[in-house]
Amino acid sequence: MSDKNVRRVHPALRDDIGDLVTQRPVPSPHLDQVDPFLFLNHHGPQTYPPHNRGLPFGPHPHRGFETVTFILEGMLMHKDSAGYKSVIHAGGVQWMTAGSGLVHAEISPREFLEHGGPLEILQLWVNLPPHLKMTQPAYTGLQKDDIPALALDGGRVTMHLVAGEWEGQAGPIQSLTGVFMSTVAFQAGGRLRVRNLANRNVFLYIVRGALQAGVAEDRVGACHLVELSSEGDEVELFAPEDAFVLFGHAEPIGAPVVSHGPFVMNTRAEIEQAIRDYQAGRFGPPM
Repeated sequence: MSDKNVRRVHPALRDDIGDLVTQRPVPSPHLDQVDPFLFLNHHGPQTYPPHNRGLPFGPHPHRGFETVTFILEGMLMHKDSAGYKSVIHAGGVQWMTAGSGLVHAEISPREFLEHGGPLEILQLWVNLPPHLKMTQPAYTGLQKDDIPALALDGGRVTMHLVAGEWEGQAGPIQSLTGVFMSTVAFQAGGRLRVRNLANRNVFLYIVRGALQAGVAEDRVGACHLVELSSEGDEVELFAPEDAFVLFGHAEPIGAPVVSHGPFVMNTRAEIEQAIRDYQAGRFGPPM
């Protein structure tokens, strides 16, 4: 058994969308993806005033991957052309399989538009392998109470288990590709050792606080993604101060990635077909 080492630390780069504060650690100038994790937007934290315009993510298409949205503060309405609809509150998660294609919107519900309030959201894109690119679309909306909160390290670490297994406990999402996904809250001095990581890529993003990973002595601060080595089958995370992180891992797909806006496929021809299918209305009825 050996520990994974820190290969590089990537800062999230500021890229606001209108008045929505947005930072993005991947893709970045030095990191295209953490296969199969393609993209992460960190929106907020910020506070919206009463009578605001809300989030700008009106109806738009997707094909070829999954979106996982973590609502850390505030609330978020999801609706899509397959008929799924929900309002998820702070602590909840939305897991959408775009697969063969659908149109969805992630917008602020009327209550938030009228009254405003704090907002912080993470949206992660998870790739699908070639044989699952055209799988049937699906959606699951989870509220905070739907997600197991596992007390670890004598209560100094709390893992919110979204997908995968931890010491016999299963997360509510059954990932198509065996993705493990969680958020983890550390109290200062908390430790988490993760095993069985051979041949799996780790996705580790510090949302708040600071963390030390692997054998590195340097602390990594908020809004940084830690790129770990592919070698090794364990990693230890230590929090020198209170911290909150997005932590997942998965087997790399290793297939070509060709993306165009909201479509992620394996060839340019597949991208062109996705555009034609969307324009022809094959992603479902108008919303």
